[in-house]
Amino acid sequence: MRLGGRVKDALYIIHDTIIKKEKKMANIDNNQNSFNEVLTLIQKAKQQVYKQANSTLITLYWDIGHYISDKTTKESWGKGVVKELAEYIKQKDPTLKGFNDRNLWRMKQFYETYADTPKLSTLWTQLNWSNNRTIFSRCKRAEEREFYLNFAVKERWGNRELERQINTSLFERVLLADNNLSDVMKSLPQSTENTFRDSYVFEFLDIPQKHSEKTLQQALVSSLKDFILELGRGFTFVGQEYRLQVDVEDFFIDLLFYHRDLQCLIAFELKIDKFKPAYLGQLEFYLEALDRDVKKEHENPSIGVLLCRDKTDKVVEYALSRSLSPTVIADYGTELIPKELLERKVEELYRLYEGES
Repeated sequence: MRLGGRVKDALYIIHDTIIKKEKKMANIDNNQNSFNEVLTLIQKAKQQVYKQANSTLITLYWDIGHYISDKTTKESWGKGVVKELAEYIKQKDPTLKGFNDRNLWRMKQFYETYADTPKLSTLWTQLNWSNNRTIFSRCKRAEEREFYLNFAVKERWGNRELERQINTSLFERVLLADNNLSDVMKSLPQSTENTFRDSYVFEFLDIPQKHSEKTLQQALVSSLKDFILELGRGFTFVGQEYRLQVDVEDFFIDLLFYHRDLQCLIAFELKIDKFKPAYLGQLEFYLEALDRDVKKEHENPSIGVLLCRDKTDKVVEYALSRSLSPTVIADYGTELIPKELLERKVEELYRLYEGES
């Protein structure tokens, strides 16, 4: 009996110890949750302070640019005077950085670039000086500048990614894609404007010029981060060789994505040769199967992207004119597309618009 009592006492002690440990762990978890809430508040405040500081700095550059622009117009300020101004600022306050004569001229250019479009201040005040400088110094058209301002804010690009998108002529590729959308795409409940590209650039892939569809597919999945950056924000990867079962047969979509903003599935089919109208049938079948068997009730109709090595615009136009499925036909390259080629296409597009107006 005495031995049994000791066992019971020992069990009670063990049980009590376990309970105390559980309570202690619960308290630690509760404390950590509370600590995380405080940390979140600090981080949010820090972000707000940064945004406000950046906005104030960019507005200051605008004001300085405005001032210098007026002086060069009304009082014939030239490079010599602006250089004296830079030296004066440095002499009076050596702690100030970024006010050399070269940067002061950039501020003037910054002001003069957007002087006639003050509405864009809601965009350029959200970007840092490096991004702003890249856009106003490299983009020729007002529409192009506004496009990159919008995308840089929306996509939260760093300067390296912004440089890449300008180098790959994203503006021209998106403009051409939006112009070539089929009537079916335009009638979707979700707006696909600025979502797709006429051409996709995969310069980040390390694959030979001649490659198989399987090689291309695997390389894109292996470089998924870069691939999604090229596709644009909102794309979420669902699967490779995504299986569809219709009756007793299995079919496989090359790459399946979900787009958070469009709220729909997007199926990518890869072709390593030139677009053929016959390719549409397979993709339309996949879209029908997705909408019947995979799409949820609250989601929008699925969209297909047929990604070919090359395409002829007229053949694409004819093929899509009778297609009943929302489909985008685009080509891809593993090297940068010559900007002059895309610019010529855009110029033709502008002339077409001007002729219709």
